[in-house]
Amino acid sequence: MAKKKGATGRILHDPIEDRLKPIFPLDLSKIRTIDGLVRAMGQTAFTGRQVGDAADVLEAMARDKDCFVVMTLSGAMTVAKMGLIFCDLIESGVVNAIVSTGALMAHGLVEATGRSHFRYDAKMDDRELFHAGYNRVYDSLEPEVNLDHVEEVLQHILAGWDPGETVCSWKLHQRIGEYLKKNAPGRGILKSAVEHGVPVFVPAFTDSELGIDFALHQRDRKRIGVPPLRFDSFEDFEHFASTMLAQPKMGIFTIGGGVPRNWSQQFGVYAELLARRGYEKLPLKRYNYGVRICPEPVHWGGLSGSTYSEAVSWGKFVPPEEGGRMAEVFDDATVALPLVVGAVLERLGYFGRKSIAKKAKADGTNKTRRAAMVHAGR
Repeated sequence: MAKKKGATGRILHDPIEDRLKPIFPLDLSKIRTIDGLVRAMGQTAFTGRQVGDAADVLEAMARDKDCFVVMTLSGAMTVAKMGLIFCDLIESGVVNAIVSTGALMAHGLVEATGRSHFRYDAKMDDRELFHAGYNRVYDSLEPEVNLDHVEEVLQHILAGWDPGETVCSWKLHQRIGEYLKKNAPGRGILKSAVEHGVPVFVPAFTDSELGIDFALHQRDRKRIGVPPLRFDSFEDFEHFASTMLAQPKMGIFTIGGGVPRNWSQQFGVYAELLARRGYEKLPLKRYNYGVRICPEPVHWGGLSGSTYSEAVSWGKFVPPEEGGRMAEVFDDATVALPLVVGAVLERLGYFGRKSIAKKAKADGTNKTRRAAMVHAGR
């Protein structure tokens, strides 16, 4: 039976007949896990729903065995103590490559070598902080002595570098990871990366503490008459491009924006130009999945705030109409990141496997200790 128009000409629809999805109150009394909370948030509205949707897309990305996942990082996430979440993403196999700012890796190296960051006391004047050697990152402090130690680590690594081998960021960060594997008992992004074969690219390498340390090392080499090292950022570009060209499907998980996001996303443009301008015969290579957490508004016009829909127009992403899946969370990453990643890792059973592995390692250690005690006659 046809619906009749009302007095104002409107035809009021039944949302159930139109198959609209209902949303539900978030009942905290029923929440027992991070995943339970995030699923419930996904059935609400606003940023809560964005968090739920992001977890669903990241889970799909992680479960797609044909998908190679790139994580891009910007902002002071390691100073903000998000580093172990990135380790979990690497160690769980969710992330296959990282593109980051150099500062984030430098501050992560501080943490991985056992040093600390500290709370900023608003009573402290920034001039006093400078003279005391406390570098402020919003509400946290990076002591200058930490960065001096980072330089010592880097100088040790570069001193053994063959001048005939070109330096690039992914090779250098791999060497740092190998150093941490041998010398640092704790966890760290670069240590986890080298242990799991995850390359780490820093396209704006000179814009970082590690870049400054590299420049200082070059001066040292010149002073003592040793041939300088050659740094070539295009080795990063070509290695990343060849890696991505070999993948059947691609996903990107972005924290923040900036150079890491754009550098990673421009691969699709590069592949299209290779084909269109006659360099190689290639199909379109676009990201099939995308999840980003960034509070940057779109109306400033910058890349960090640009939507995935906008990126479709550049040939960087598969549009939803062709099967692409994307989710965007406009929130502080220190709030949204633990929720999204925690939920997905619970769904994948990562924490259970990690507990079993930790217990097995402890049992093995205890057995070794008992055997040693028996051998010693105790």
